[in-house]
Amino acid sequence: MSQSKRSLFDIFKGFSKLSYFDRLDALTEANVLSEADQNYLKAGGLQDVGLAENFIENVIGYFQLPLGVATNFKIDDRDFVIPMAVEETSIIAAASKTAKWIRENGSIKTEIIGKNIIGQIQFAKIQDFVNFEKNILLQKNYLIELANSEVAFGLVKRGGGVNDLQLRKLDRGDGFFMAIIHIYMDPCDAMGANIMNQVCEFLKEPLQEFTGEKVTMCILSNLVDSKLTKATITLNKIDPELALKIEEASRFAELDPYRAATNNKGVLNGIDPILVATGNDWRAVEAGIHAFAARDGQYRSITKWRKEGDSLVGIFEAPLIVGTVGGVTTLHPSAQIAMKLLGVQSSNELSRIMAAVGLVQNLGALRALTTVGIIEGHMKLHIKNLSLGAGATEKEMPYVVKKLEEILALRKRISLSNAVEVLNDLRKQANL
Repeated sequence: MSQSKRSLFDIFKGFSKLSYFDRLDALTEANVLSEADQNYLKAGGLQDVGLAENFIENVIGYFQLPLGVATNFKIDDRDFVIPMAVEETSIIAAASKTAKWIRENGSIKTEIIGKNIIGQIQFAKIQDFVNFEKNILLQKNYLIELANSEVAFGLVKRGGGVNDLQLRKLDRGDGFFMAIIHIYMDPCDAMGANIMNQVCEFLKEPLQEFTGEKVTMCILSNLVDSKLTKATITLNKIDPELALKIEEASRFAELDPYRAATNNKGVLNGIDPILVATGNDWRAVEAGIHAFAARDGQYRSITKWRKEGDSLVGIFEAPLIVGTVGGVTTLHPSAQIAMKLLGVQSSNELSRIMAAVGLVQNLGALRALTTVGIIEGHMKLHIKNLSLGAGATEKEMPYVVKKLEEILALRKRISLSNAVEVLNDLRKQANL
């Protein structure tokens, strides 16, 4: 690629107002896209279903989501272009707008706490738990070494692999106990689901031999509280009244599960589109985040905002297990382009970016909710969808959009029926 002429910060300025082709040119000029990437995107992505045949069964085609980029992000003092595959109006715009606000008035910092994913081996009924535990502990180090030498040796070479084994005791309530063995493993830059399942299945036979008990299930866990991703936003220049409003909105989600569900969905508005764009398993990440949010018996917010002196500080902390190698992430051309846009080198870095974007998205939503309300900004961006839904042609779109913006400004709400009415009036006037 040619030497960059403009930085990412430079291309952020006015990026949303560029045409589609100019956006691609700008990203290519900034050295985050190649000409081959440009040509692939201009052609509409994958056309041949051959790759899909290798991913899933009974293929009939592709379902394409819009792929966009959020701008203005500066995370850990580094500029990022954030690829987002999503269908919901206003997510990318809100993320970019809020990121600019933070960029000008504060900072985003991230970190990883812990390194291990978790696998579970279940023994459904144990009568003599004391003897069972004794046998497990006697063989613990041997089992770890065995798993690493026979299954996880590739991870060991890269500095990862199985590093711990712990036993949990669950009371069934029927006179028996359930024993759960937790296998802890560092997956390096892989998500690690497949290799963890292989390790658990491999350990089934030696465990049964040592304990004389029967293994009933082997599977990884998506509640990975042994590896958390943390993002922190600090806004140093903020109106004190707004900061207090955002804090109260945060307390609402921390205390009330009905509000927490919607709050966390808003956080995932920032995380899921990156998971999808990079070919990661968004279902696994969502399951882990929701389980973590309910870990104390009540479902709570995964973000927390507090006014601290003259600043507003927000924190996201939850399991966010992703991969940068293997599967769709490596094989799908669109996922490869998304990874190139991000410019990340490790799964930890990718996880930290996602946490940051989720927290930024949360801040944008709380700011809107505590000031103008969620409808005004969202519906303004939704106007084009309503116009299309009403059946407006490309030629009719500008007029319909303008009229709907006027209705929204006057009534503070619009609907598809408004779009249909405006379009019908336009066509009646054209036929006079």
